Parts: sequence; C-alpha cells; structure tokens
Amino acid sequence: MKRWIPAFVALGSNLGDPVRQVRTAMDALAGMDGSRLIARSPLFRSAPMGPKDQPFYVNAVAGLLTRRDPHQLLDDLQGLERRSGRSRDGERWGPRILDLDLLLFGQEIIRDPRLVIPHPGLTERNFVVYPLAHIAPDLSLPDGRRLAVIAERLGRWGLEEILSADHARDDAP
Repeated sequence: MKRWIPAFVALGSNLGDPVRQVRTAMDALAGMDGSRLIARSPLFRSAPMGPKDQPFYVNAVAGLLTRRDPHQLLDDLQGLERRSGRSRDGERWGPRILDLDLLLFGQEIIRDPRLVIPHPGLTERNFVVYPLAHIAPDLSLPDGRRLAVIAERLGRWGLEEILSADHARDDAP
C-alpha cells in the first residue's frame, strides 16, 4: 500500500465569482480520489501579478495528504481546472477562472518538462506564502529554508484577508 504524502496546492481565481470559484475548487479537492483535504487557508485578495488591466485575484492554499504520485496529482489538478472552464491559452499571468498550482510534494525536488517542485515562484509570492504559512506555520522547504522566514521577508503588502463566517481572523476581538 502506498503511503500518504503531504502536498500543498495554491488556488487562485479572478474571473466570474472568484470567491465561489476558489471555494468550489477546495470542495473538489476534498473529493479527489487518492487524496484527502486536511487544511484550508483563509482566502486572500491580491493585485494581479501580470497585466494590471485585470481584476484582483482571490488566493488560498490547500493542504492534502495523497497517495497519488506527483504527476498523477498534477493531472488531477489540471482536470479540475478544465472542468471549471479554464483553457490554457498560453497567456502568462493573465486572467484565470481557476489556477491550481502544485507547490510542494513532501520534501521532493522535481525538475522535469511537466513539473517543477517546489513551485518556481513559491518563495517570491506573498499571496502564496501567507496562505501556506497560515496552514503550515512550521514548514521547511526541501532546501531547508523555513517558511516563516520567507513570509517575514516578503511582508503582507497588497494582501487583504477575505473574512467569512467559516474563516474568522485570529486577531479579531
């Protein structure tokens, strides 16, 4: 029997109803074969990384335990994107109905034509680091760097936590 491997997935959307898109995708992650959703970050609103003439993004990170291999998990994530209406048209950093990125897969380092883990932009994007730190505050990356140190270096500039009934802020009175 295959062992369970922790994996982290970034979710983002800025088309349609982005909050609903991200929440629906979280629910879909919870129902994937061979994986279990074990953590959901709060949702965060952030400015687009690419062209500025697009709506703000809603971002989150999901923590999974999976028995899938990394490429099978990537296939599962891309299938969820397609079912949500995403088409990969080659436009980098453009608007997305749904974007799912496999950030980490255990402590593995993978570099092949289809998949790079850790995700190449992970340590440069506060809209990924902060949601990830919310659900895995003591996480260390495969190269030994601590996520908390990366989060402190990046800062929270431009991030706004989206409050909802199921995600109350820790510092709320």
